[in-house]
Amino acid sequence: MLAKLTYAELLDHAGSDPAVVGLVLKGSHAHDGMATEYSDRDVYVVVAEGAQSRLSDLDGHRSVELDAIVITLDRFRALDGHERYALSRAQVVIDRLDGEITEIIAAKGRRDHDEATAAAAAWLDAYANSLYRSIKNARDGNPLAAHLDASDSLGFLLEFLFALDRRPRPYNKYLEWELKRFPLPGWETDPLLNKIARITSTSDAPLQQSLFTQVETAARESGHGPTLDAWGEDLLLMRGE
Repeated sequence: MLAKLTYAELLDHAGSDPAVVGLVLKGSHAHDGMATEYSDRDVYVVVAEGAQSRLSDLDGHRSVELDAIVITLDRFRALDGHERYALSRAQVVIDRLDGEITEIIAAKGRRDHDEATAAAAAWLDAYANSLYRSIKNARDGNPLAAHLDASDSLGFLLEFLFALDRRPRPYNKYLEWELKRFPLPGWETDPLLNKIARITSTSDAPLQQSLFTQVETAARESGHGPTLDAWGEDLLLMRGE
């Protein structure tokens, strides 16, 4: 039965199961315009603590139609890390807790100030590290290493920029979707995406240095100058001076 369970059938089961306090849809179907004919529906079925649900056996279910995780409310509330972005843009289908499921989802999309500040500093340092290595490798005639380091640096950069806005970084699949709808403050979406695409393709050193000068300005304006100043004279190479 489970192998053939459809999303509509899951909704029927969840709607009639008193142990189910929430149902959350994430993934492509939760991002307007992103679902294709190959997209399944990824769902969290949230059950009350200590309750016996008829859907418990559905945990871990995977099919071409449906991926399901059955989880207790406390575990759902504690979800973090890589899953945070997916939840931040998820759709709440069932919320039997007077909006608590909806509040949990909203909180996933917003880091607290201290968490965001610490994360931004760490990602900025990682970005500077990989950028510096890429520029050095390009200078020293090691194009493969320069390209790999440039690609690494962009992942760290995106983590940094989203942390500055106290948001989780989107998966690469949803980066353009996210920025078109929710731009990063101080950044024009199309020029930023174009630079990322060009650096990914070419690891062009002057372009990396040009982007770094923009990042440096944003970093210093947000109080992260000390992280960059720790690089000392190496900043000159990063800037292209």
